[in-house]
Amino acid sequence: MSNHQKQLEKYADLALKKGVNLQRGQGLIINAPIEAAELVRTISAKAYGRGAKNVHLEWNDEVLSFMKMKNAPMEVLENFPKWKAEGLEEMVKDGYALLSIYGPNPDLFKGIDSERIAKANKASGEALTKYRDYIMNDKTTWSIIAYPQEAWAQKVFPDDSPEKAQDKLWEQIFHITRIDQEDPLKAWEEHNEKLRQAREYLNQKQYKKLHYKGPGTELSIELVQNHIWHGGSTTSEKGTEFNPNIPTEEVFTMPHKTGVQGKVTSTKPLNYGGNLIENFTLTFENGKVVDYQAESGEETLKHLLESDDGAKRLGEVALVPNESPISKSGHIFYNTLYDENASCHLALGKAYPTNIRGGSSFNKEQMDSHGVNDSLIHEDFMMGSDELDIDGETKEGEFEAIFRKGSWAIDFK
Repeated sequence: MSNHQKQLEKYADLALKKGVNLQRGQGLIINAPIEAAELVRTISAKAYGRGAKNVHLEWNDEVLSFMKMKNAPMEVLENFPKWKAEGLEEMVKDGYALLSIYGPNPDLFKGIDSERIAKANKASGEALTKYRDYIMNDKTTWSIIAYPQEAWAQKVFPDDSPEKAQDKLWEQIFHITRIDQEDPLKAWEEHNEKLRQAREYLNQKQYKKLHYKGPGTELSIELVQNHIWHGGSTTSEKGTEFNPNIPTEEVFTMPHKTGVQGKVTSTKPLNYGGNLIENFTLTFENGKVVDYQAESGEETLKHLLESDDGAKRLGEVALVPNESPISKSGHIFYNTLYDENASCHLALGKAYPTNIRGGSSFNKEQMDSHGVNDSLIHEDFMMGSDELDIDGETKEGEFEAIFRKGSWAIDFK
């Protein structure tokens, strides 16, 4: 067995044991690009070896996705298949875990009318609302891992041949996910413990507001009362511990949907719907985006913000130290899963109900009264850097340093 194959086997083990933590008798949904067939087969074999009752595959092919987005009538893009949404709902209600294998071409839909992309995204968002609610409320276990599709690898390493670019990106993925360590599972246990210490500290503090200062950023974010910080591993409704993101370097919580004031400037590109939005600034008043600019992709940003009313508000605030392995790699990955774990970030759109005490049982009226944002979208964008300072404001109005120059200003030991 080659060294690459050995690492692929370890990667599959990590996805199943620390990612979704698949249990005997449980089903598994895998969303994957067709390029990742070898990895999917490896994961599927191991899943059945762990006692999975079924592995259901949802394949995607970017070439066919491009053809459809370019050529299909608008009425097709505006109507997500009802049978497909109902099938996915049925499986997660039956306790299926979800593993998404992610590595899209950041420029997939470059040149396509952004309105077509926006309509298709809105249709899928509406059709999959119940399915997404199951995932975002941790009613089942779920995880996202990366696969270095050729187009993505070429974007990160543009001066290399496709094969060499993929090899280099695999090397980065294996390093960042700790696969290149002697015992990756143990390394993840230690990493989860560090993130647990950070989130427990912040949960005890229960800061009223966070204040951000950095290049192009001067922002205050009110946190909801009884907010909960999560990070690293979490626990499903049935009590199974799992890691939603591999890699993960963040701790995150819920902003109050009307409590965001000021200006924030992105520090890394946002890949949304196959188009890049770069060097953009958002201005917030009473929680809502009232002005925006972007050096490139401004039309895409416009459609993103117009997805619905909640798309103009924040649903997540996440803290990531600048010395994370992804940041230290020195690469821009043009991939939200990786870039968000290199940098402090915020998310436009839907909040995770698990980030507020009792949130998973809230109805729409309760969500609104507690300041929980709702939307068809949830899109992370990166705004951290080695020049970012963050202060926490206590209930008494005192300011305490949380981040200085992009790193923790707190010793959790």
